[in-house]
Amino acid sequence: MSDTEPRRITDLDTLKAFGHPLRMKLYRALYIARTATASQLADQVDEAVSLVSYHLRKLADHGLIEEAEPQGNDGRERWWRPASQGLSFHDADFHDAPEKAATHAAVGRMSFEQRSDLYRGYLDTQAAWGAEWRSASFSSEYLAPLTAAELAALSDELHRLVKKYEAAGRAAEGAGDTEGRENVALHLYGFPFRV
Repeated sequence: MSDTEPRRITDLDTLKAFGHPLRMKLYRALYIARTATASQLADQVDEAVSLVSYHLRKLADHGLIEEAEPQGNDGRERWWRPASQGLSFHDADFHDAPEKAATHAAVGRMSFEQRSDLYRGYLDTQAAWGAEWRSASFSSEYLAPLTAAELAALSDELHRLVKKYEAAGRAAEGAGDTEGRENVALHLYGFPFRV
């Protein structure tokens, strides 16, 4: 697995393979866990192990996930891990044909819906989190007059900053510093609009 950059998906078949709601959930769950079996992931997404195994194989067929070293003594269980440090999809790779553009837009909408569901879940359980977590959590909107080049530069800078914190958190976790550490979702969108 690459430790630095996400894999850029540029072909329609791989985008279609990823663009299934359950596969997107499985990829997210596996990315968080780093390694897991189909039965562990089935518990997380509340689906049958056989269905989860099928969809994991489809993700693997397109190189999005790969087999990992077994983590237990049960040699019958297959362990999986992400094949890269995340995934990225860019309009430039899919705008040249209607089917490509439609698939790219559909995957983007589905991704947004799943991210929204994740945030709604937090809002619904917010009271169960301690005051420290409620205070640290945020939701912000910034409306800035930028050029396309400035938006691209902002995106690059934010990406580097988030990756810095993610790497530090994973390193601390790997060193055994797990006290008070939780999975944190950070969703950022930057896009033009007209009023």
